Amino acid sequence: MAATPRRIIHLDMDAFYASVEQRDDPALRGRPVAVGGSPESRGVVAASSYEARAFGVRSAMPMARALRLCPQLVVVPPDFARYRAVSQQVMAILRSATPLVEPLSLDEAYLDVTENLWREPLARDVALRLKARIRDETALSCSAGVAPNKFLAKIASGWRKPDGLTVIAPERVESFLQQLPVEALWGVGPVTARKLRAIGIERLVEVRVADRVALSRAVGSLAEWLARLSHGDDPRPVEPHRPWKSISGETTYAQDLDDLGEMRAELERLAYRVAASLGKKNLLARGVTIKVRYADFTTVTRSHTEAAPTGEPAAIAARALALLERTDAARRQVRLLGVGVHGLAGDDERPPAEEWLPFGD
Repeated sequence: MAATPRRIIHLDMDAFYASVEQRDDPALRGRPVAVGGSPESRGVVAASSYEARAFGVRSAMPMARALRLCPQLVVVPPDFARYRAVSQQVMAILRSATPLVEPLSLDEAYLDVTENLWREPLARDVALRLKARIRDETALSCSAGVAPNKFLAKIASGWRKPDGLTVIAPERVESFLQQLPVEALWGVGPVTARKLRAIGIERLVEVRVADRVALSRAVGSLAEWLARLSHGDDPRPVEPHRPWKSISGETTYAQDLDDLGEMRAELERLAYRVAASLGKKNLLARGVTIKVRYADFTTVTRSHTEAAPTGEPAAIAARALALLERTDAARRQVRLLGVGVHGLAGDDERPPAEEWLPFGD
């Protein structure tokens, strides 16, 4: 007898930080809002309202660029204590339906409602009840995706934002997959998407019939996982207590970098993006690592760890730049740069005397 398909919900708060600010300050409602740091101190957008997104303002974007795209943008410094309090409300609502809740950040989570405390036979009805309770108790909206696994539920939750609900029943999985571009695959960003298109893969389902040797050359060890996802197969369970071990970001450049000043600017940009991700996950980091891949594909890493954890972007960037001095970047062309943080800790481990100024504010 075939196993009963799981019922997975991915729930994502809509423009969470910006929506909290607009909820709490009526003067911000209907206006383009960006939560993040000051442009004068290389601040990064942590979240943007839907009014701001209409101008192309997106999270992880430098605030200075956001203001060029939208001169009327209202920049609001982040208040993580307030966002954390609202997040705790939301997570408590989710756990009233099932103990199998896996938070991904302050504003999104997976739930396994195959068996649930409300005894609802349909995951769609669980999602509707959760959305209604969140709106009633927090005055905020969220979007939900319902599917047989995490991969599909995550895609579904973003299908009809904001305030959306998309259900992918097991019998609809194949028709849904047929609609998707290759970027929908987990782990495929712009760089990997370009590599896949270079070997003729435009749509998700085309990965299934791709030449395995060419696919492995293009994406390396990711090939087997992408092939599995292209069939809609994702066996990962919802893990209620999954700890974060590290956060990183990297960029491969179309043309090798040979100017040290440009390398430093790129490394700083990556450091601020990683710091923004730390803030969103309510985490601090003790360690900073950089990755440098030279033009001949030789790759080196450098790392530094301190006893006191930090989430301050300027401190993370300064440590990354100091690590760059311990490489041959000044004398060799570089094709990839990366910044990562490790030794992660919750915000409650911050030394009380330290002033935390997220996103360069």
